[in-house]
Amino acid sequence: MGDYSRSVLSSGYLILHLPNQAAPLTLKQSSFLQDTVYLRCYREGTTMSSVKVGEGVEIAYSVHRANPPGITGSSTQDSTPFIVLINGLADSKETWATQVPAFVAAGYSVLTYDNRGIGASSRPAGPYTSELMASDLKALVTALNVPVPFHLVGVSMGGMIAQTYALEYPNDIRSVILACTYAAPGSFCSRMFSVWADIARKIDVATTMRDVTLWCFTQEFFAPERQADLEEAEAAMRDIDMSVDAYLSQLNVIQVFDTTKQLQKLSRSHVLVLAGEEDILIPVRLSQTLHELIPGSSWCKVKGGHGCMWEFPGSFNAAVLRFLKSAEN
Repeated sequence: MGDYSRSVLSSGYLILHLPNQAAPLTLKQSSFLQDTVYLRCYREGTTMSSVKVGEGVEIAYSVHRANPPGITGSSTQDSTPFIVLINGLADSKETWATQVPAFVAAGYSVLTYDNRGIGASSRPAGPYTSELMASDLKALVTALNVPVPFHLVGVSMGGMIAQTYALEYPNDIRSVILACTYAAPGSFCSRMFSVWADIARKIDVATTMRDVTLWCFTQEFFAPERQADLEEAEAAMRDIDMSVDAYLSQLNVIQVFDTTKQLQKLSRSHVLVLAGEEDILIPVRLSQTLHELIPGSSWCKVKGGHGCMWEFPGSFNAAVLRFLKSAEN
């Protein structure tokens, strides 16, 4: 099976321990995600490196290829359509471990990367903004020669960066999926984010992320029969490698974000706004409002809450792939 080790949790998650991978990858097993797909996606078909996007700032990335044989070096020029995935607050590129295999199996090449402030990317002084993060991505896809137009998928903070990118660089975009995100935070989210900032300053980022866990998943995730999954999620939050300054710099993105007066410009784009039907972190009504502000956009709710892409990846992935196929027709 190749040079990696594996273990399976009782919940059905497959943990892959790969060479040159900083942390093990957690993948939800299913009938269409076989070991050969995992192997192709994460070993034979993956390029991992970094690109300088500004003075003293490097962005770490991985390119997961649908058709790796015969592709060499860091070039992304191949015949398969590309999906670019943008992470949420305090999430590294490994956030997409339950998505990448499904998207690669569907015939897409996928670019994942660490936003500035997290993972293997640089952590310059902040605060950061969605405009700054979008410019990082533009520099990255330009350096990698990612074929345009490409599909852009952003979740939570990543959905805000995706909005900004689509507004700033519309010719790069084939379609945009804005998952579990908003056009502006409103008073509820703003107060919650203020509390997170206080916890990070007065205690630490790990404690803040323990609180985030309570908001991300459905009630069922905390049931006794899912204890193993919960413990692993909490361990990931506890062991997060992110300084208070870096966390607050990223947090600023979602605190000051507001595209309510600009979204009319996306009317000519293929846009899907997606929400977890039980999302209480970014209330579903805020995502619904985002959809209503983008003329001609599509709207979809999937199983789960704010962390629907992790808790119910099958539902999330199916919705994304359906929309991508429709955008290509």
